[in-house]
Amino acid sequence: MARMSAEERRESVIRAAMSEFSRGGYYGTSTEAIAKRVGVSQPYLFRLFPGKRAIFLAASERCISETIKVFEDASEGLSGEEALHAMADAYTRIIAEDPDRLLMQMQVYVAVAAAERAGDHEFGETVRAGWMRLWESVRAALGADVSETTTFLAYGMLINTLVAMGFPPEHRVWEGFYPSSRRDGRPAE
Repeated sequence: MARMSAEERRESVIRAAMSEFSRGGYYGTSTEAIAKRVGVSQPYLFRLFPGKRAIFLAASERCISETIKVFEDASEGLSGEEALHAMADAYTRIIAEDPDRLLMQMQVYVAVAAAERAGDHEFGETVRAGWMRLWESVRAALGADVSETTTFLAYGMLINTLVAMGFPPEHRVWEGFYPSSRRDGRPAE
């Protein structure tokens, strides 16, 4: 069996961290759990990343980057409402298929809020920079329409919240969504 390069191992740490942090959050996840999931020692983990914070920020960045890619791929060659519905459909699918991604997003928001409350503004600045890249990506796909961008992302946050709380696809809370963002795909009645 071929030995993994440091970059491949780093990649496996980011994937494991996303999974672990999505469940336990920043404060409830130990680097020991991440190292164990990857199959490395904690000292080796800290050769790849300077600390837990760096691991969390790398996982956060990956989560945001992957979401941007989902939106860009879905909206490629489309504009306006077609792009909006394609991105909504792709996002709804991806969070259903990969619940860790949704939970990681939610954990990132909680971690930033806690860090800000504790006076650590650098943590939030890093995450907000990623969020702004996401916002700009959506804005570009929607033809630079700020209002549509805000509405789209507001729907996305509501979807995140409803899915995280476990509302089933057939629940009435989904009735007001446009069909491409409804979890069951049915049009509103």
